Amino acid sequence: MSDSSADEAKSRPRFHRAYSFGIVTAGFFLLSWIGQFVFQAIAVRNEATQHGSQFSWADFYPQFLSSTFENWQSEFLQLVWQAAGLALFYFWGSSQSREGEERVEAKIDALLEDRGIDPSGMDRDVRARADGTGS
Repeated sequence: MSDSSADEAKSRPRFHRAYSFGIVTAGFFLLSWIGQFVFQAIAVRNEATQHGSQFSWADFYPQFLSSTFENWQSEFLQLVWQAAGLALFYFWGSSQSREGEERVEAKIDALLEDRGIDPSGMDRDVRARADGTGS
C-alpha cells in the first residue's frame, strides 16, 4: 500500500462515525415500530377477549399495517427529528457537518500541487512532527 493511500485510509471516518445520523434514525425507527407492534397486539388481544373471541394474527396484521401507514403519513415526528437531529450532530461535529472542512482541504491541496508541493508528503511530515519522530 502506498503512503498516499495509507494516509487516505487513516483520514476516513469509521463507519459508525460516518453514518451516525442514519444509524440513530434507524434505531429510533425500529424501536418505535416494535413498540407500536407490541402495544397494538396487546390492545387487539384485550379487545378480542372483551368481545368473547380469540386473538387472530390474520386479523391483526392488516390492522397493524394500516396503522403503520397512517403513522408514516404523519411526518411531524420525522421532520422534527431531522431538524433537531441534524442540528445536534452538527453541534457535536459529526462527519456530515465537516463537508466544508473537506472542501477547504481540497482547495489547499490544489494550491500546494500548483506550487509543486506534494500534499500527502506534507501530511506525513506534520504527523511525524506531532508524534515527535520528525526532524
